[in-house]
Amino acid sequence: MLLEGKTIIITGASSGIGAAAAKIFAAEGARLVLGARRADLLERTVNEISADGGEADFIVGDVEESGYAEELVKRAEERFGGLDGAFNNAGTTGDMGPIPDMDESNWHKVMAVNLNSGFYAAKYQIPAMRKRGGGSIVFTSSFVGHTIGLPGMGAYAAAKAGLIGMTQVLAAEHGPENIRVNALLPGGTMTPMAGEDAAVHEVVRGFHALKRMADPSEIAQAALFLLSDHASFVTGTAMIADGGNSINKL
Repeated sequence: MLLEGKTIIITGASSGIGAAAAKIFAAEGARLVLGARRADLLERTVNEISADGGEADFIVGDVEESGYAEELVKRAEERFGGLDGAFNNAGTTGDMGPIPDMDESNWHKVMAVNLNSGFYAAKYQIPAMRKRGGGSIVFTSSFVGHTIGLPGMGAYAAAKAGLIGMTQVLAAEHGPENIRVNALLPGGTMTPMAGEDAAVHEVVRGFHALKRMADPSEIAQAALFLLSDHASFVTGTAMIADGGNSINKL
């Protein structure tokens, strides 16, 4: 029960890594506030957790909006008495293409979902954790823009690299308050964002040293470690869980 007694926010919780994390965290004793845009999928996950004896609530909204980040924190405090951790996982790749050909609206959208949302999350989550005497924040970043540059993903790379920079500063600023902040960098993962093209999946599998893509639960387990007391001396890191993608060239 690595998260027993802890209240955790998860964004992007309607599918993929976020939904897998919700079920794993609940099984480890966490009380959850889940966020995403799709009410039906959030409700289904909450019902599954409740059926297994866990505690979870959800709020539908858009991480691009500052007020939504505040609302998630308020729900954690009102329903469960406070906030101990957050897995800020929501993200989007946006439209891929070279920067000179990219529509400005796509750039701003990718920044809003991936990077601005991280700012809003920290703005409201850190004061709540301060009240509890500490906590742990995990942002889902990417090896893209950190260990490798993938053509066509300039906006995504910039946003996800920005999260790592913010992670480092937040960790330095709030370490004295016992608030840990880390970034998690997954490799290719079989989520809806990966699409359904088998030929693309085969290519992506080849990028990894393990020659496969991750199951969402494998990335969720890495987030579990960072949020748990097992990572009590881990802060300011860009933790790579990419199946060897970053080091594989063949």
